[in-house]
Amino acid sequence: MTPAEMEARIVRYGDLQPCKTAFIDAHTPGSDQKENFTIIGGGVSESPDQHVHISIPHGFNIGAAGQPPNCRNSLHNHRTAEVFYVLKGRWRFFWGRWGDAGEVVLEEGDIFNIPTNIFRGFENIGTDYGMIMAILGGDDAGGGVIWAPQVIEDAKDHGLILGDNGKLYDTKKGQNLPGGVKPMPVLTEDELAKVDEPSSMQVIGGYVRRYNDLMAISDKKPAKVIGEKGVIRDKPGFEVDFITRASASEEKHAHDKPSVLMPVKGHWRVEWDGGSATLAPGDTMSVPENLTHSAVPSMTGEAAMYHVVATGEAAGATWKP
Repeated sequence: MTPAEMEARIVRYGDLQPCKTAFIDAHTPGSDQKENFTIIGGGVSESPDQHVHISIPHGFNIGAAGQPPNCRNSLHNHRTAEVFYVLKGRWRFFWGRWGDAGEVVLEEGDIFNIPTNIFRGFENIGTDYGMIMAILGGDDAGGGVIWAPQVIEDAKDHGLILGDNGKLYDTKKGQNLPGGVKPMPVLTEDELAKVDEPSSMQVIGGYVRRYNDLMAISDKKPAKVIGEKGVIRDKPGFEVDFITRASASEEKHAHDKPSVLMPVKGHWRVEWDGGSATLAPGDTMSVPENLTHSAVPSMTGEAAMYHVVATGEAAGATWKP
């Protein structure tokens, strides 16, 4: 791989292209300032305006959400994994039918593997624009988003209608549902009764890990954060490792599937036969399968990075060991 070929597989933080009309709550007050980024894979955007930076299938999707203070993402559900780590700012995650079953506040570097089959939302409670990075299970990310009924109803009051084809139509722009397309039906009471309402203790204890703790346990070798033997035990179709200055190695290695490097702190130098590149926090690098490479900090100071690779297992519901 030449440096130019590899650069095409790097999405720089400063080059991210946002979509402000990605989801059904794009006009709803309190949610209308959020930005959605689709970095690797098609993600779950409902808008044709969404820009996909890298379309190569990886077995999972990488995305991001950027929001100003006090902006929230509405309650929704997923059929496959939705993992977030905080890149910038301070964020409150909440869940439940009405968003009041539990909550957790996360800081920069913290990671949250949100269990499937719960309604979840999040908001930036910091004082500046914040960014969270996302990993979604499966190449098709489970086929889309399942919205809480009140989200669909509120959106209609502000001009947005979601079709049963998973596409958005903006009546403020004169758009209407095409022939043969009906409004996305809201979940029935029987369906809602089957959606989980776990407590904060259940969710935080099982699916949240703090940055400082990950720094501590990755002092000798990279920490397995999400995986069958991870500190968060799950089999979402991918594994997530946490690498620090203390656990990084100059020894080159390869994976039989594409992998992704996502720096959280510090600058990282990635080397391969044919070239090298330096990554900064917020950058996302797709490493081709079977490419021998290494990644180590390129400057002094604190350094940490998340590493994601597919396992080849089907994406689905949260695994219960």
